[in-house]
Amino acid sequence: MTNIYVIGSAATPVGEHYSRSLADLASEAVRGAFASAPGLTARSVGALYVANALGDNLAGQGQLGAFLASAVGLRGVPALRVEAAGASGGVAMQQAAQAIAAGQCEVAVVLGAEKVTDRLEGALEAALASQSDAEAEGINGLTLNAQWALLMRRYMHEYGYSADAFAPFPVNAHANALKNPQALYRFAINADKYRKAGQIASPLNMLDCSSVADGAACVILAAESVAQTIAGPRVRLAGTAVATDSPSLAARPDPLDLTAARASAHIALGRAHMGLGEVQVFELSDPHGIAAALALEAFGCYGRGEAPRHAAGGALAPTGRTPIATAGGYKARGDVAGASGVYQVVELVRQLRGTAGPSQVPGARIALAQSLGGIGATAATCVLVSE
Repeated sequence: MTNIYVIGSAATPVGEHYSRSLADLASEAVRGAFASAPGLTARSVGALYVANALGDNLAGQGQLGAFLASAVGLRGVPALRVEAAGASGGVAMQQAAQAIAAGQCEVAVVLGAEKVTDRLEGALEAALASQSDAEAEGINGLTLNAQWALLMRRYMHEYGYSADAFAPFPVNAHANALKNPQALYRFAINADKYRKAGQIASPLNMLDCSSVADGAACVILAAESVAQTIAGPRVRLAGTAVATDSPSLAARPDPLDLTAARASAHIALGRAHMGLGEVQVFELSDPHGIAAALALEAFGCYGRGEAPRHAAGGALAPTGRTPIATAGGYKARGDVAGASGVYQVVELVRQLRGTAGPSQVPGARIALAQSLGGIGATAATCVLVSE
């Protein structure tokens, strides 16, 4: 099988870009990715995969493949939009890798882009709610935040935690975002501030809820024959996998078990011929501490009910056992919806190339990115290796 490499990557700052369009943000990300791959030109690109969850609802733009291909200078290239809610970026990565592996192209561009801040809060919440079971949950006003709150309440009941036990997750995210010039929230918080924050959906408070914002990220994948012509450290996409579960929490036998997250991670690691214990840095869907805790437990990093205890001991920091959110994660870097999976890969490429700055994980060689759609109904995992 053809080895597949990341030969270019870049992202825009995450923010409330009121004066910029979706196409403008996407163009900046693509230009940055090509600039990081000296010698590569648009003529080499054989396919474009656009990861986007909310474009038709919030940006008012359908047919994003053709629209953004034209906008970013790839007119005429086979292009399509990949939609899997918050997992769109990870699924797009897999689709691009499969196209290269099948010999359909030698170079594929994965572009994640979202533009949400021009819409009122009600429209945004309605669009996000459509990522769950629209008939059983969305129609009754059950938002994604409310569903994560239900899971956190159940987790606290099952394992005897208070809400304060989840403070280490956003505290770690903000500590890392403080050092990331592209992050939305570049300020530190502590456990006391977390404890005093106002409630959003009890027991979730304002400092444990991410903000959905605007941004674009781009990753260029290539077959080994092309990657050999590009100077610089080599990062290989060693394995990908996508798994699904019921979008409805009520339909799951055990809502605290993210089965799709576990299956996707283990299959991707198996395809990479690696074990979980070899992974040195993670990027997870962490809009709330409970989401990160359940993902780490689903992978098998920690036993059920143990993640908050390990987080309190420093396990999440760049020098810890399971470093996460090294660029700030969804909570502090900002949640870019369908583009999140591409942002994750951009950050992990920095980690594996040793260019992540103050939040660098020492000696990182193997990394895992996983993006979730809805409440883990879709899980897309990428395993990356520095060579």
